Amino acid sequence: MSWLSGHDPGLMALRRAGRAAIAVPLLFLLGSRVIGSPEVALFSAFGSFALLLFVDFGGPLRERVQAQVALAVAGGALVALGTLASSPVWLSASAMAVVALVVLFAGSVSSVIASAGTSLLLTFILPVMLPGTPASVGPRLLGWGIAALVSVAAITLLWPAPVREPLRGRAAEACRALAARVRSLAPGELSPAAVADADATAAEAQAAVTALHTGFLATPYRPTGLSAPARTVVRLVDELLWLNSVVDQLDRHIRMPHDTPAPAHEAARTVREAAADVLDRGAALLAGHGGDPAELDAALERLSFARSSVEAATLSPAFAEFGGRDGGSGMSADAVIVALGPGFRAQELAYAVMTVGRNIVLTAQAERRSWWQRTLGRQPGDLAGPVAAAAERASGYVGWNSVWLRNSIRGAIGLGLAVLIAKLTGVEHAFWVVLGTLSVLRSSALSTGQTALRGVLGTVIGVVVGALALLALGSNPVVLWLVLPVAILIAGVAPSAISFAAGQAAFTVVLVLLFNIIAPAGWTVGLVRIEDVALGCAVSLVVGALFWPRGAAASLRSAVADAYLAGVDYLRAAVAFGAGRCDPSAPEHPEPHQQSLRAAAASRRLDDAFRTFLTERGSKTRPLSEVSATVTGVAGVRLAADAILELWRGQAPARSDHASTRQALLDPMDRLQHWYADLAAQLVALGPLPEPDRADPTASDELAAAVREDLDGPVDAMATAVRIIWTADYLQVVRRLERAIVRPAMLLRDDASPGGRSSG
Repeated sequence: MSWLSGHDPGLMALRRAGRAAIAVPLLFLLGSRVIGSPEVALFSAFGSFALLLFVDFGGPLRERVQAQVALAVAGGALVALGTLASSPVWLSASAMAVVALVVLFAGSVSSVIASAGTSLLLTFILPVMLPGTPASVGPRLLGWGIAALVSVAAITLLWPAPVREPLRGRAAEACRALAARVRSLAPGELSPAAVADADATAAEAQAAVTALHTGFLATPYRPTGLSAPARTVVRLVDELLWLNSVVDQLDRHIRMPHDTPAPAHEAARTVREAAADVLDRGAALLAGHGGDPAELDAALERLSFARSSVEAATLSPAFAEFGGRDGGSGMSADAVIVALGPGFRAQELAYAVMTVGRNIVLTAQAERRSWWQRTLGRQPGDLAGPVAAAAERASGYVGWNSVWLRNSIRGAIGLGLAVLIAKLTGVEHAFWVVLGTLSVLRSSALSTGQTALRGVLGTVIGVVVGALALLALGSNPVVLWLVLPVAILIAGVAPSAISFAAGQAAFTVVLVLLFNIIAPAGWTVGLVRIEDVALGCAVSLVVGALFWPRGAAASLRSAVADAYLAGVDYLRAAVAFGAGRCDPSAPEHPEPHQQSLRAAAASRRLDDAFRTFLTERGSKTRPLSEVSATVTGVAGVRLAADAILELWRGQAPARSDHASTRQALLDPMDRLQHWYADLAAQLVALGPLPEPDRADPTASDELAAAVREDLDGPVDAMATAVRIIWTADYLQVVRRLERAIVRPAMLLRDDASPGGRSSG
């Protein structure tokens, strides 16, 4: 059992296999012996496979039951459609291609739909491959309906799985660890013991955030559904990664000695205390379901007030005296810019933590909705409804650079071609040709070939084992009925606990037993399975070789390039919005809503390309962190743009001319945009990547000259100047990302070189 626990965490595969081992033989017996209908028996048995073995929804039990019922309804529609499209051949092949494209692409909007993709396709493949008439729809739907009812009862009553939300749990742990780290920050020089404690706390926070990111990438598709809680929780991954980098920079900054005025220093300390409180309360709220967010709301109010206090302290007479007026005895304007650094770090921390806290509040509010509110589709806050969210996500995947769309088209062509060939050749049990194609088709010709080889090898082994079992057991149907549940149990556990080939072998043994119960034919039924799987694998190889055979590495480089271009475009639009607020002579720029949506969509496409890349890493020994830094940098650019937009959103337009100030912001933005455009172009072209841009020594002087009069002006002018300086600080944050991005990007490029190990 300890070995099984190590290979099957939480014994989830064993749960599925155990339920199927009970349900499949009983329903097959019910349909064949009690009802006396071969079609009812076949569809109830394979319906149990589809609903119990090939899908496993997560989340609370109520959500799992809802997903199971939705899958049953959708599967029933596909059973009827597949039966009606089972002839002629051209209709079967065309319908298979269309259904496969819709089912596979629909997975882009929800991990729940994606996880049910194999089951949905199976419910169409079986009826479309078996000759049927409109009169066949009734018995087939009866078999499917019986399987659906039993599946709901099974997941509810037979060893029900505990609530599985690893992403949510890890997000809560990351919040707690980051709260502890923020509390450990102290200005000035620290004793060796204090430094050691702070370093240990920082290491724990880094480990918690890394565990969150690793868990996020552990699934083959983005782990988010269309429900409001699922959408808000998945946002926390990027936000907590960004918050961790903000705290890193704050830690380095705060340990250096500063001559910061007392009011600003005190305000920054208050921000840190309030931020830690928000993170702690957010972690507690994530740890449960449907908790009251009142305490977190109150903590967010305190943090918002503390954030406002930072700006108030910056504009206070004490700071003005500290900075000095032009020509006075205080510091020069460029020195004041440097002195504004602690205030920027405090408000940067506050914004990042408030973003996390607000998402957690939305999660709790969504979970506390009444049944009637859920039925009406009422969403908390400004969240879009499920239909609007699905449409937005799907639109983001429409494009030739979308890995998800490419894989959907490839899968649709492969399955449609498999149906056409299987029906034209007239092979026995043609259903398995299509299922073989579905099993082995992957993202590149190389990985498809490797999977096909394992699939055929596993089938051959299964035939040998099945033949030996028949020789040992004889043809007594009672004995075969008794052995069948054990074989199903092994077949359900083998793919997860052992390997894909082992799963193919075990499933072949199940088929040998099942078909010998239906019509004793001995071990030769296994030879038919080998023929069918080999034909299906051949189809997969051809389709994989003809359609985008480069694999995931090339797609990942293209997705990285697109994501950075979209993110920097959004960043420029946010800076232009702020620059327009500080210069009445400039044209007014609206909030960049569309640029934000495009950046988010490009980020999701990158996420999917990265997951596909991870499945093809094979024997690469390169640490994942070295590669993922380039990918996570995209979120840093996008969230910096969010922060700049938030910084200027509540600011009234300036009344004096700030043309020089506006240019002081747009010049560094031009340099950033040029660098990231060069990075994107070289990534795609496999050329030499640009060196990280060095800080412009004249930029601080230009900015100081631009805001000098405002720093000596009235409070509203000084407030505009402070926002200008903080916007420039955010641009510096994005510039510093370049160094963290380039080396991992070189590794992505090297993976595509002739000596690289990637399948791309």
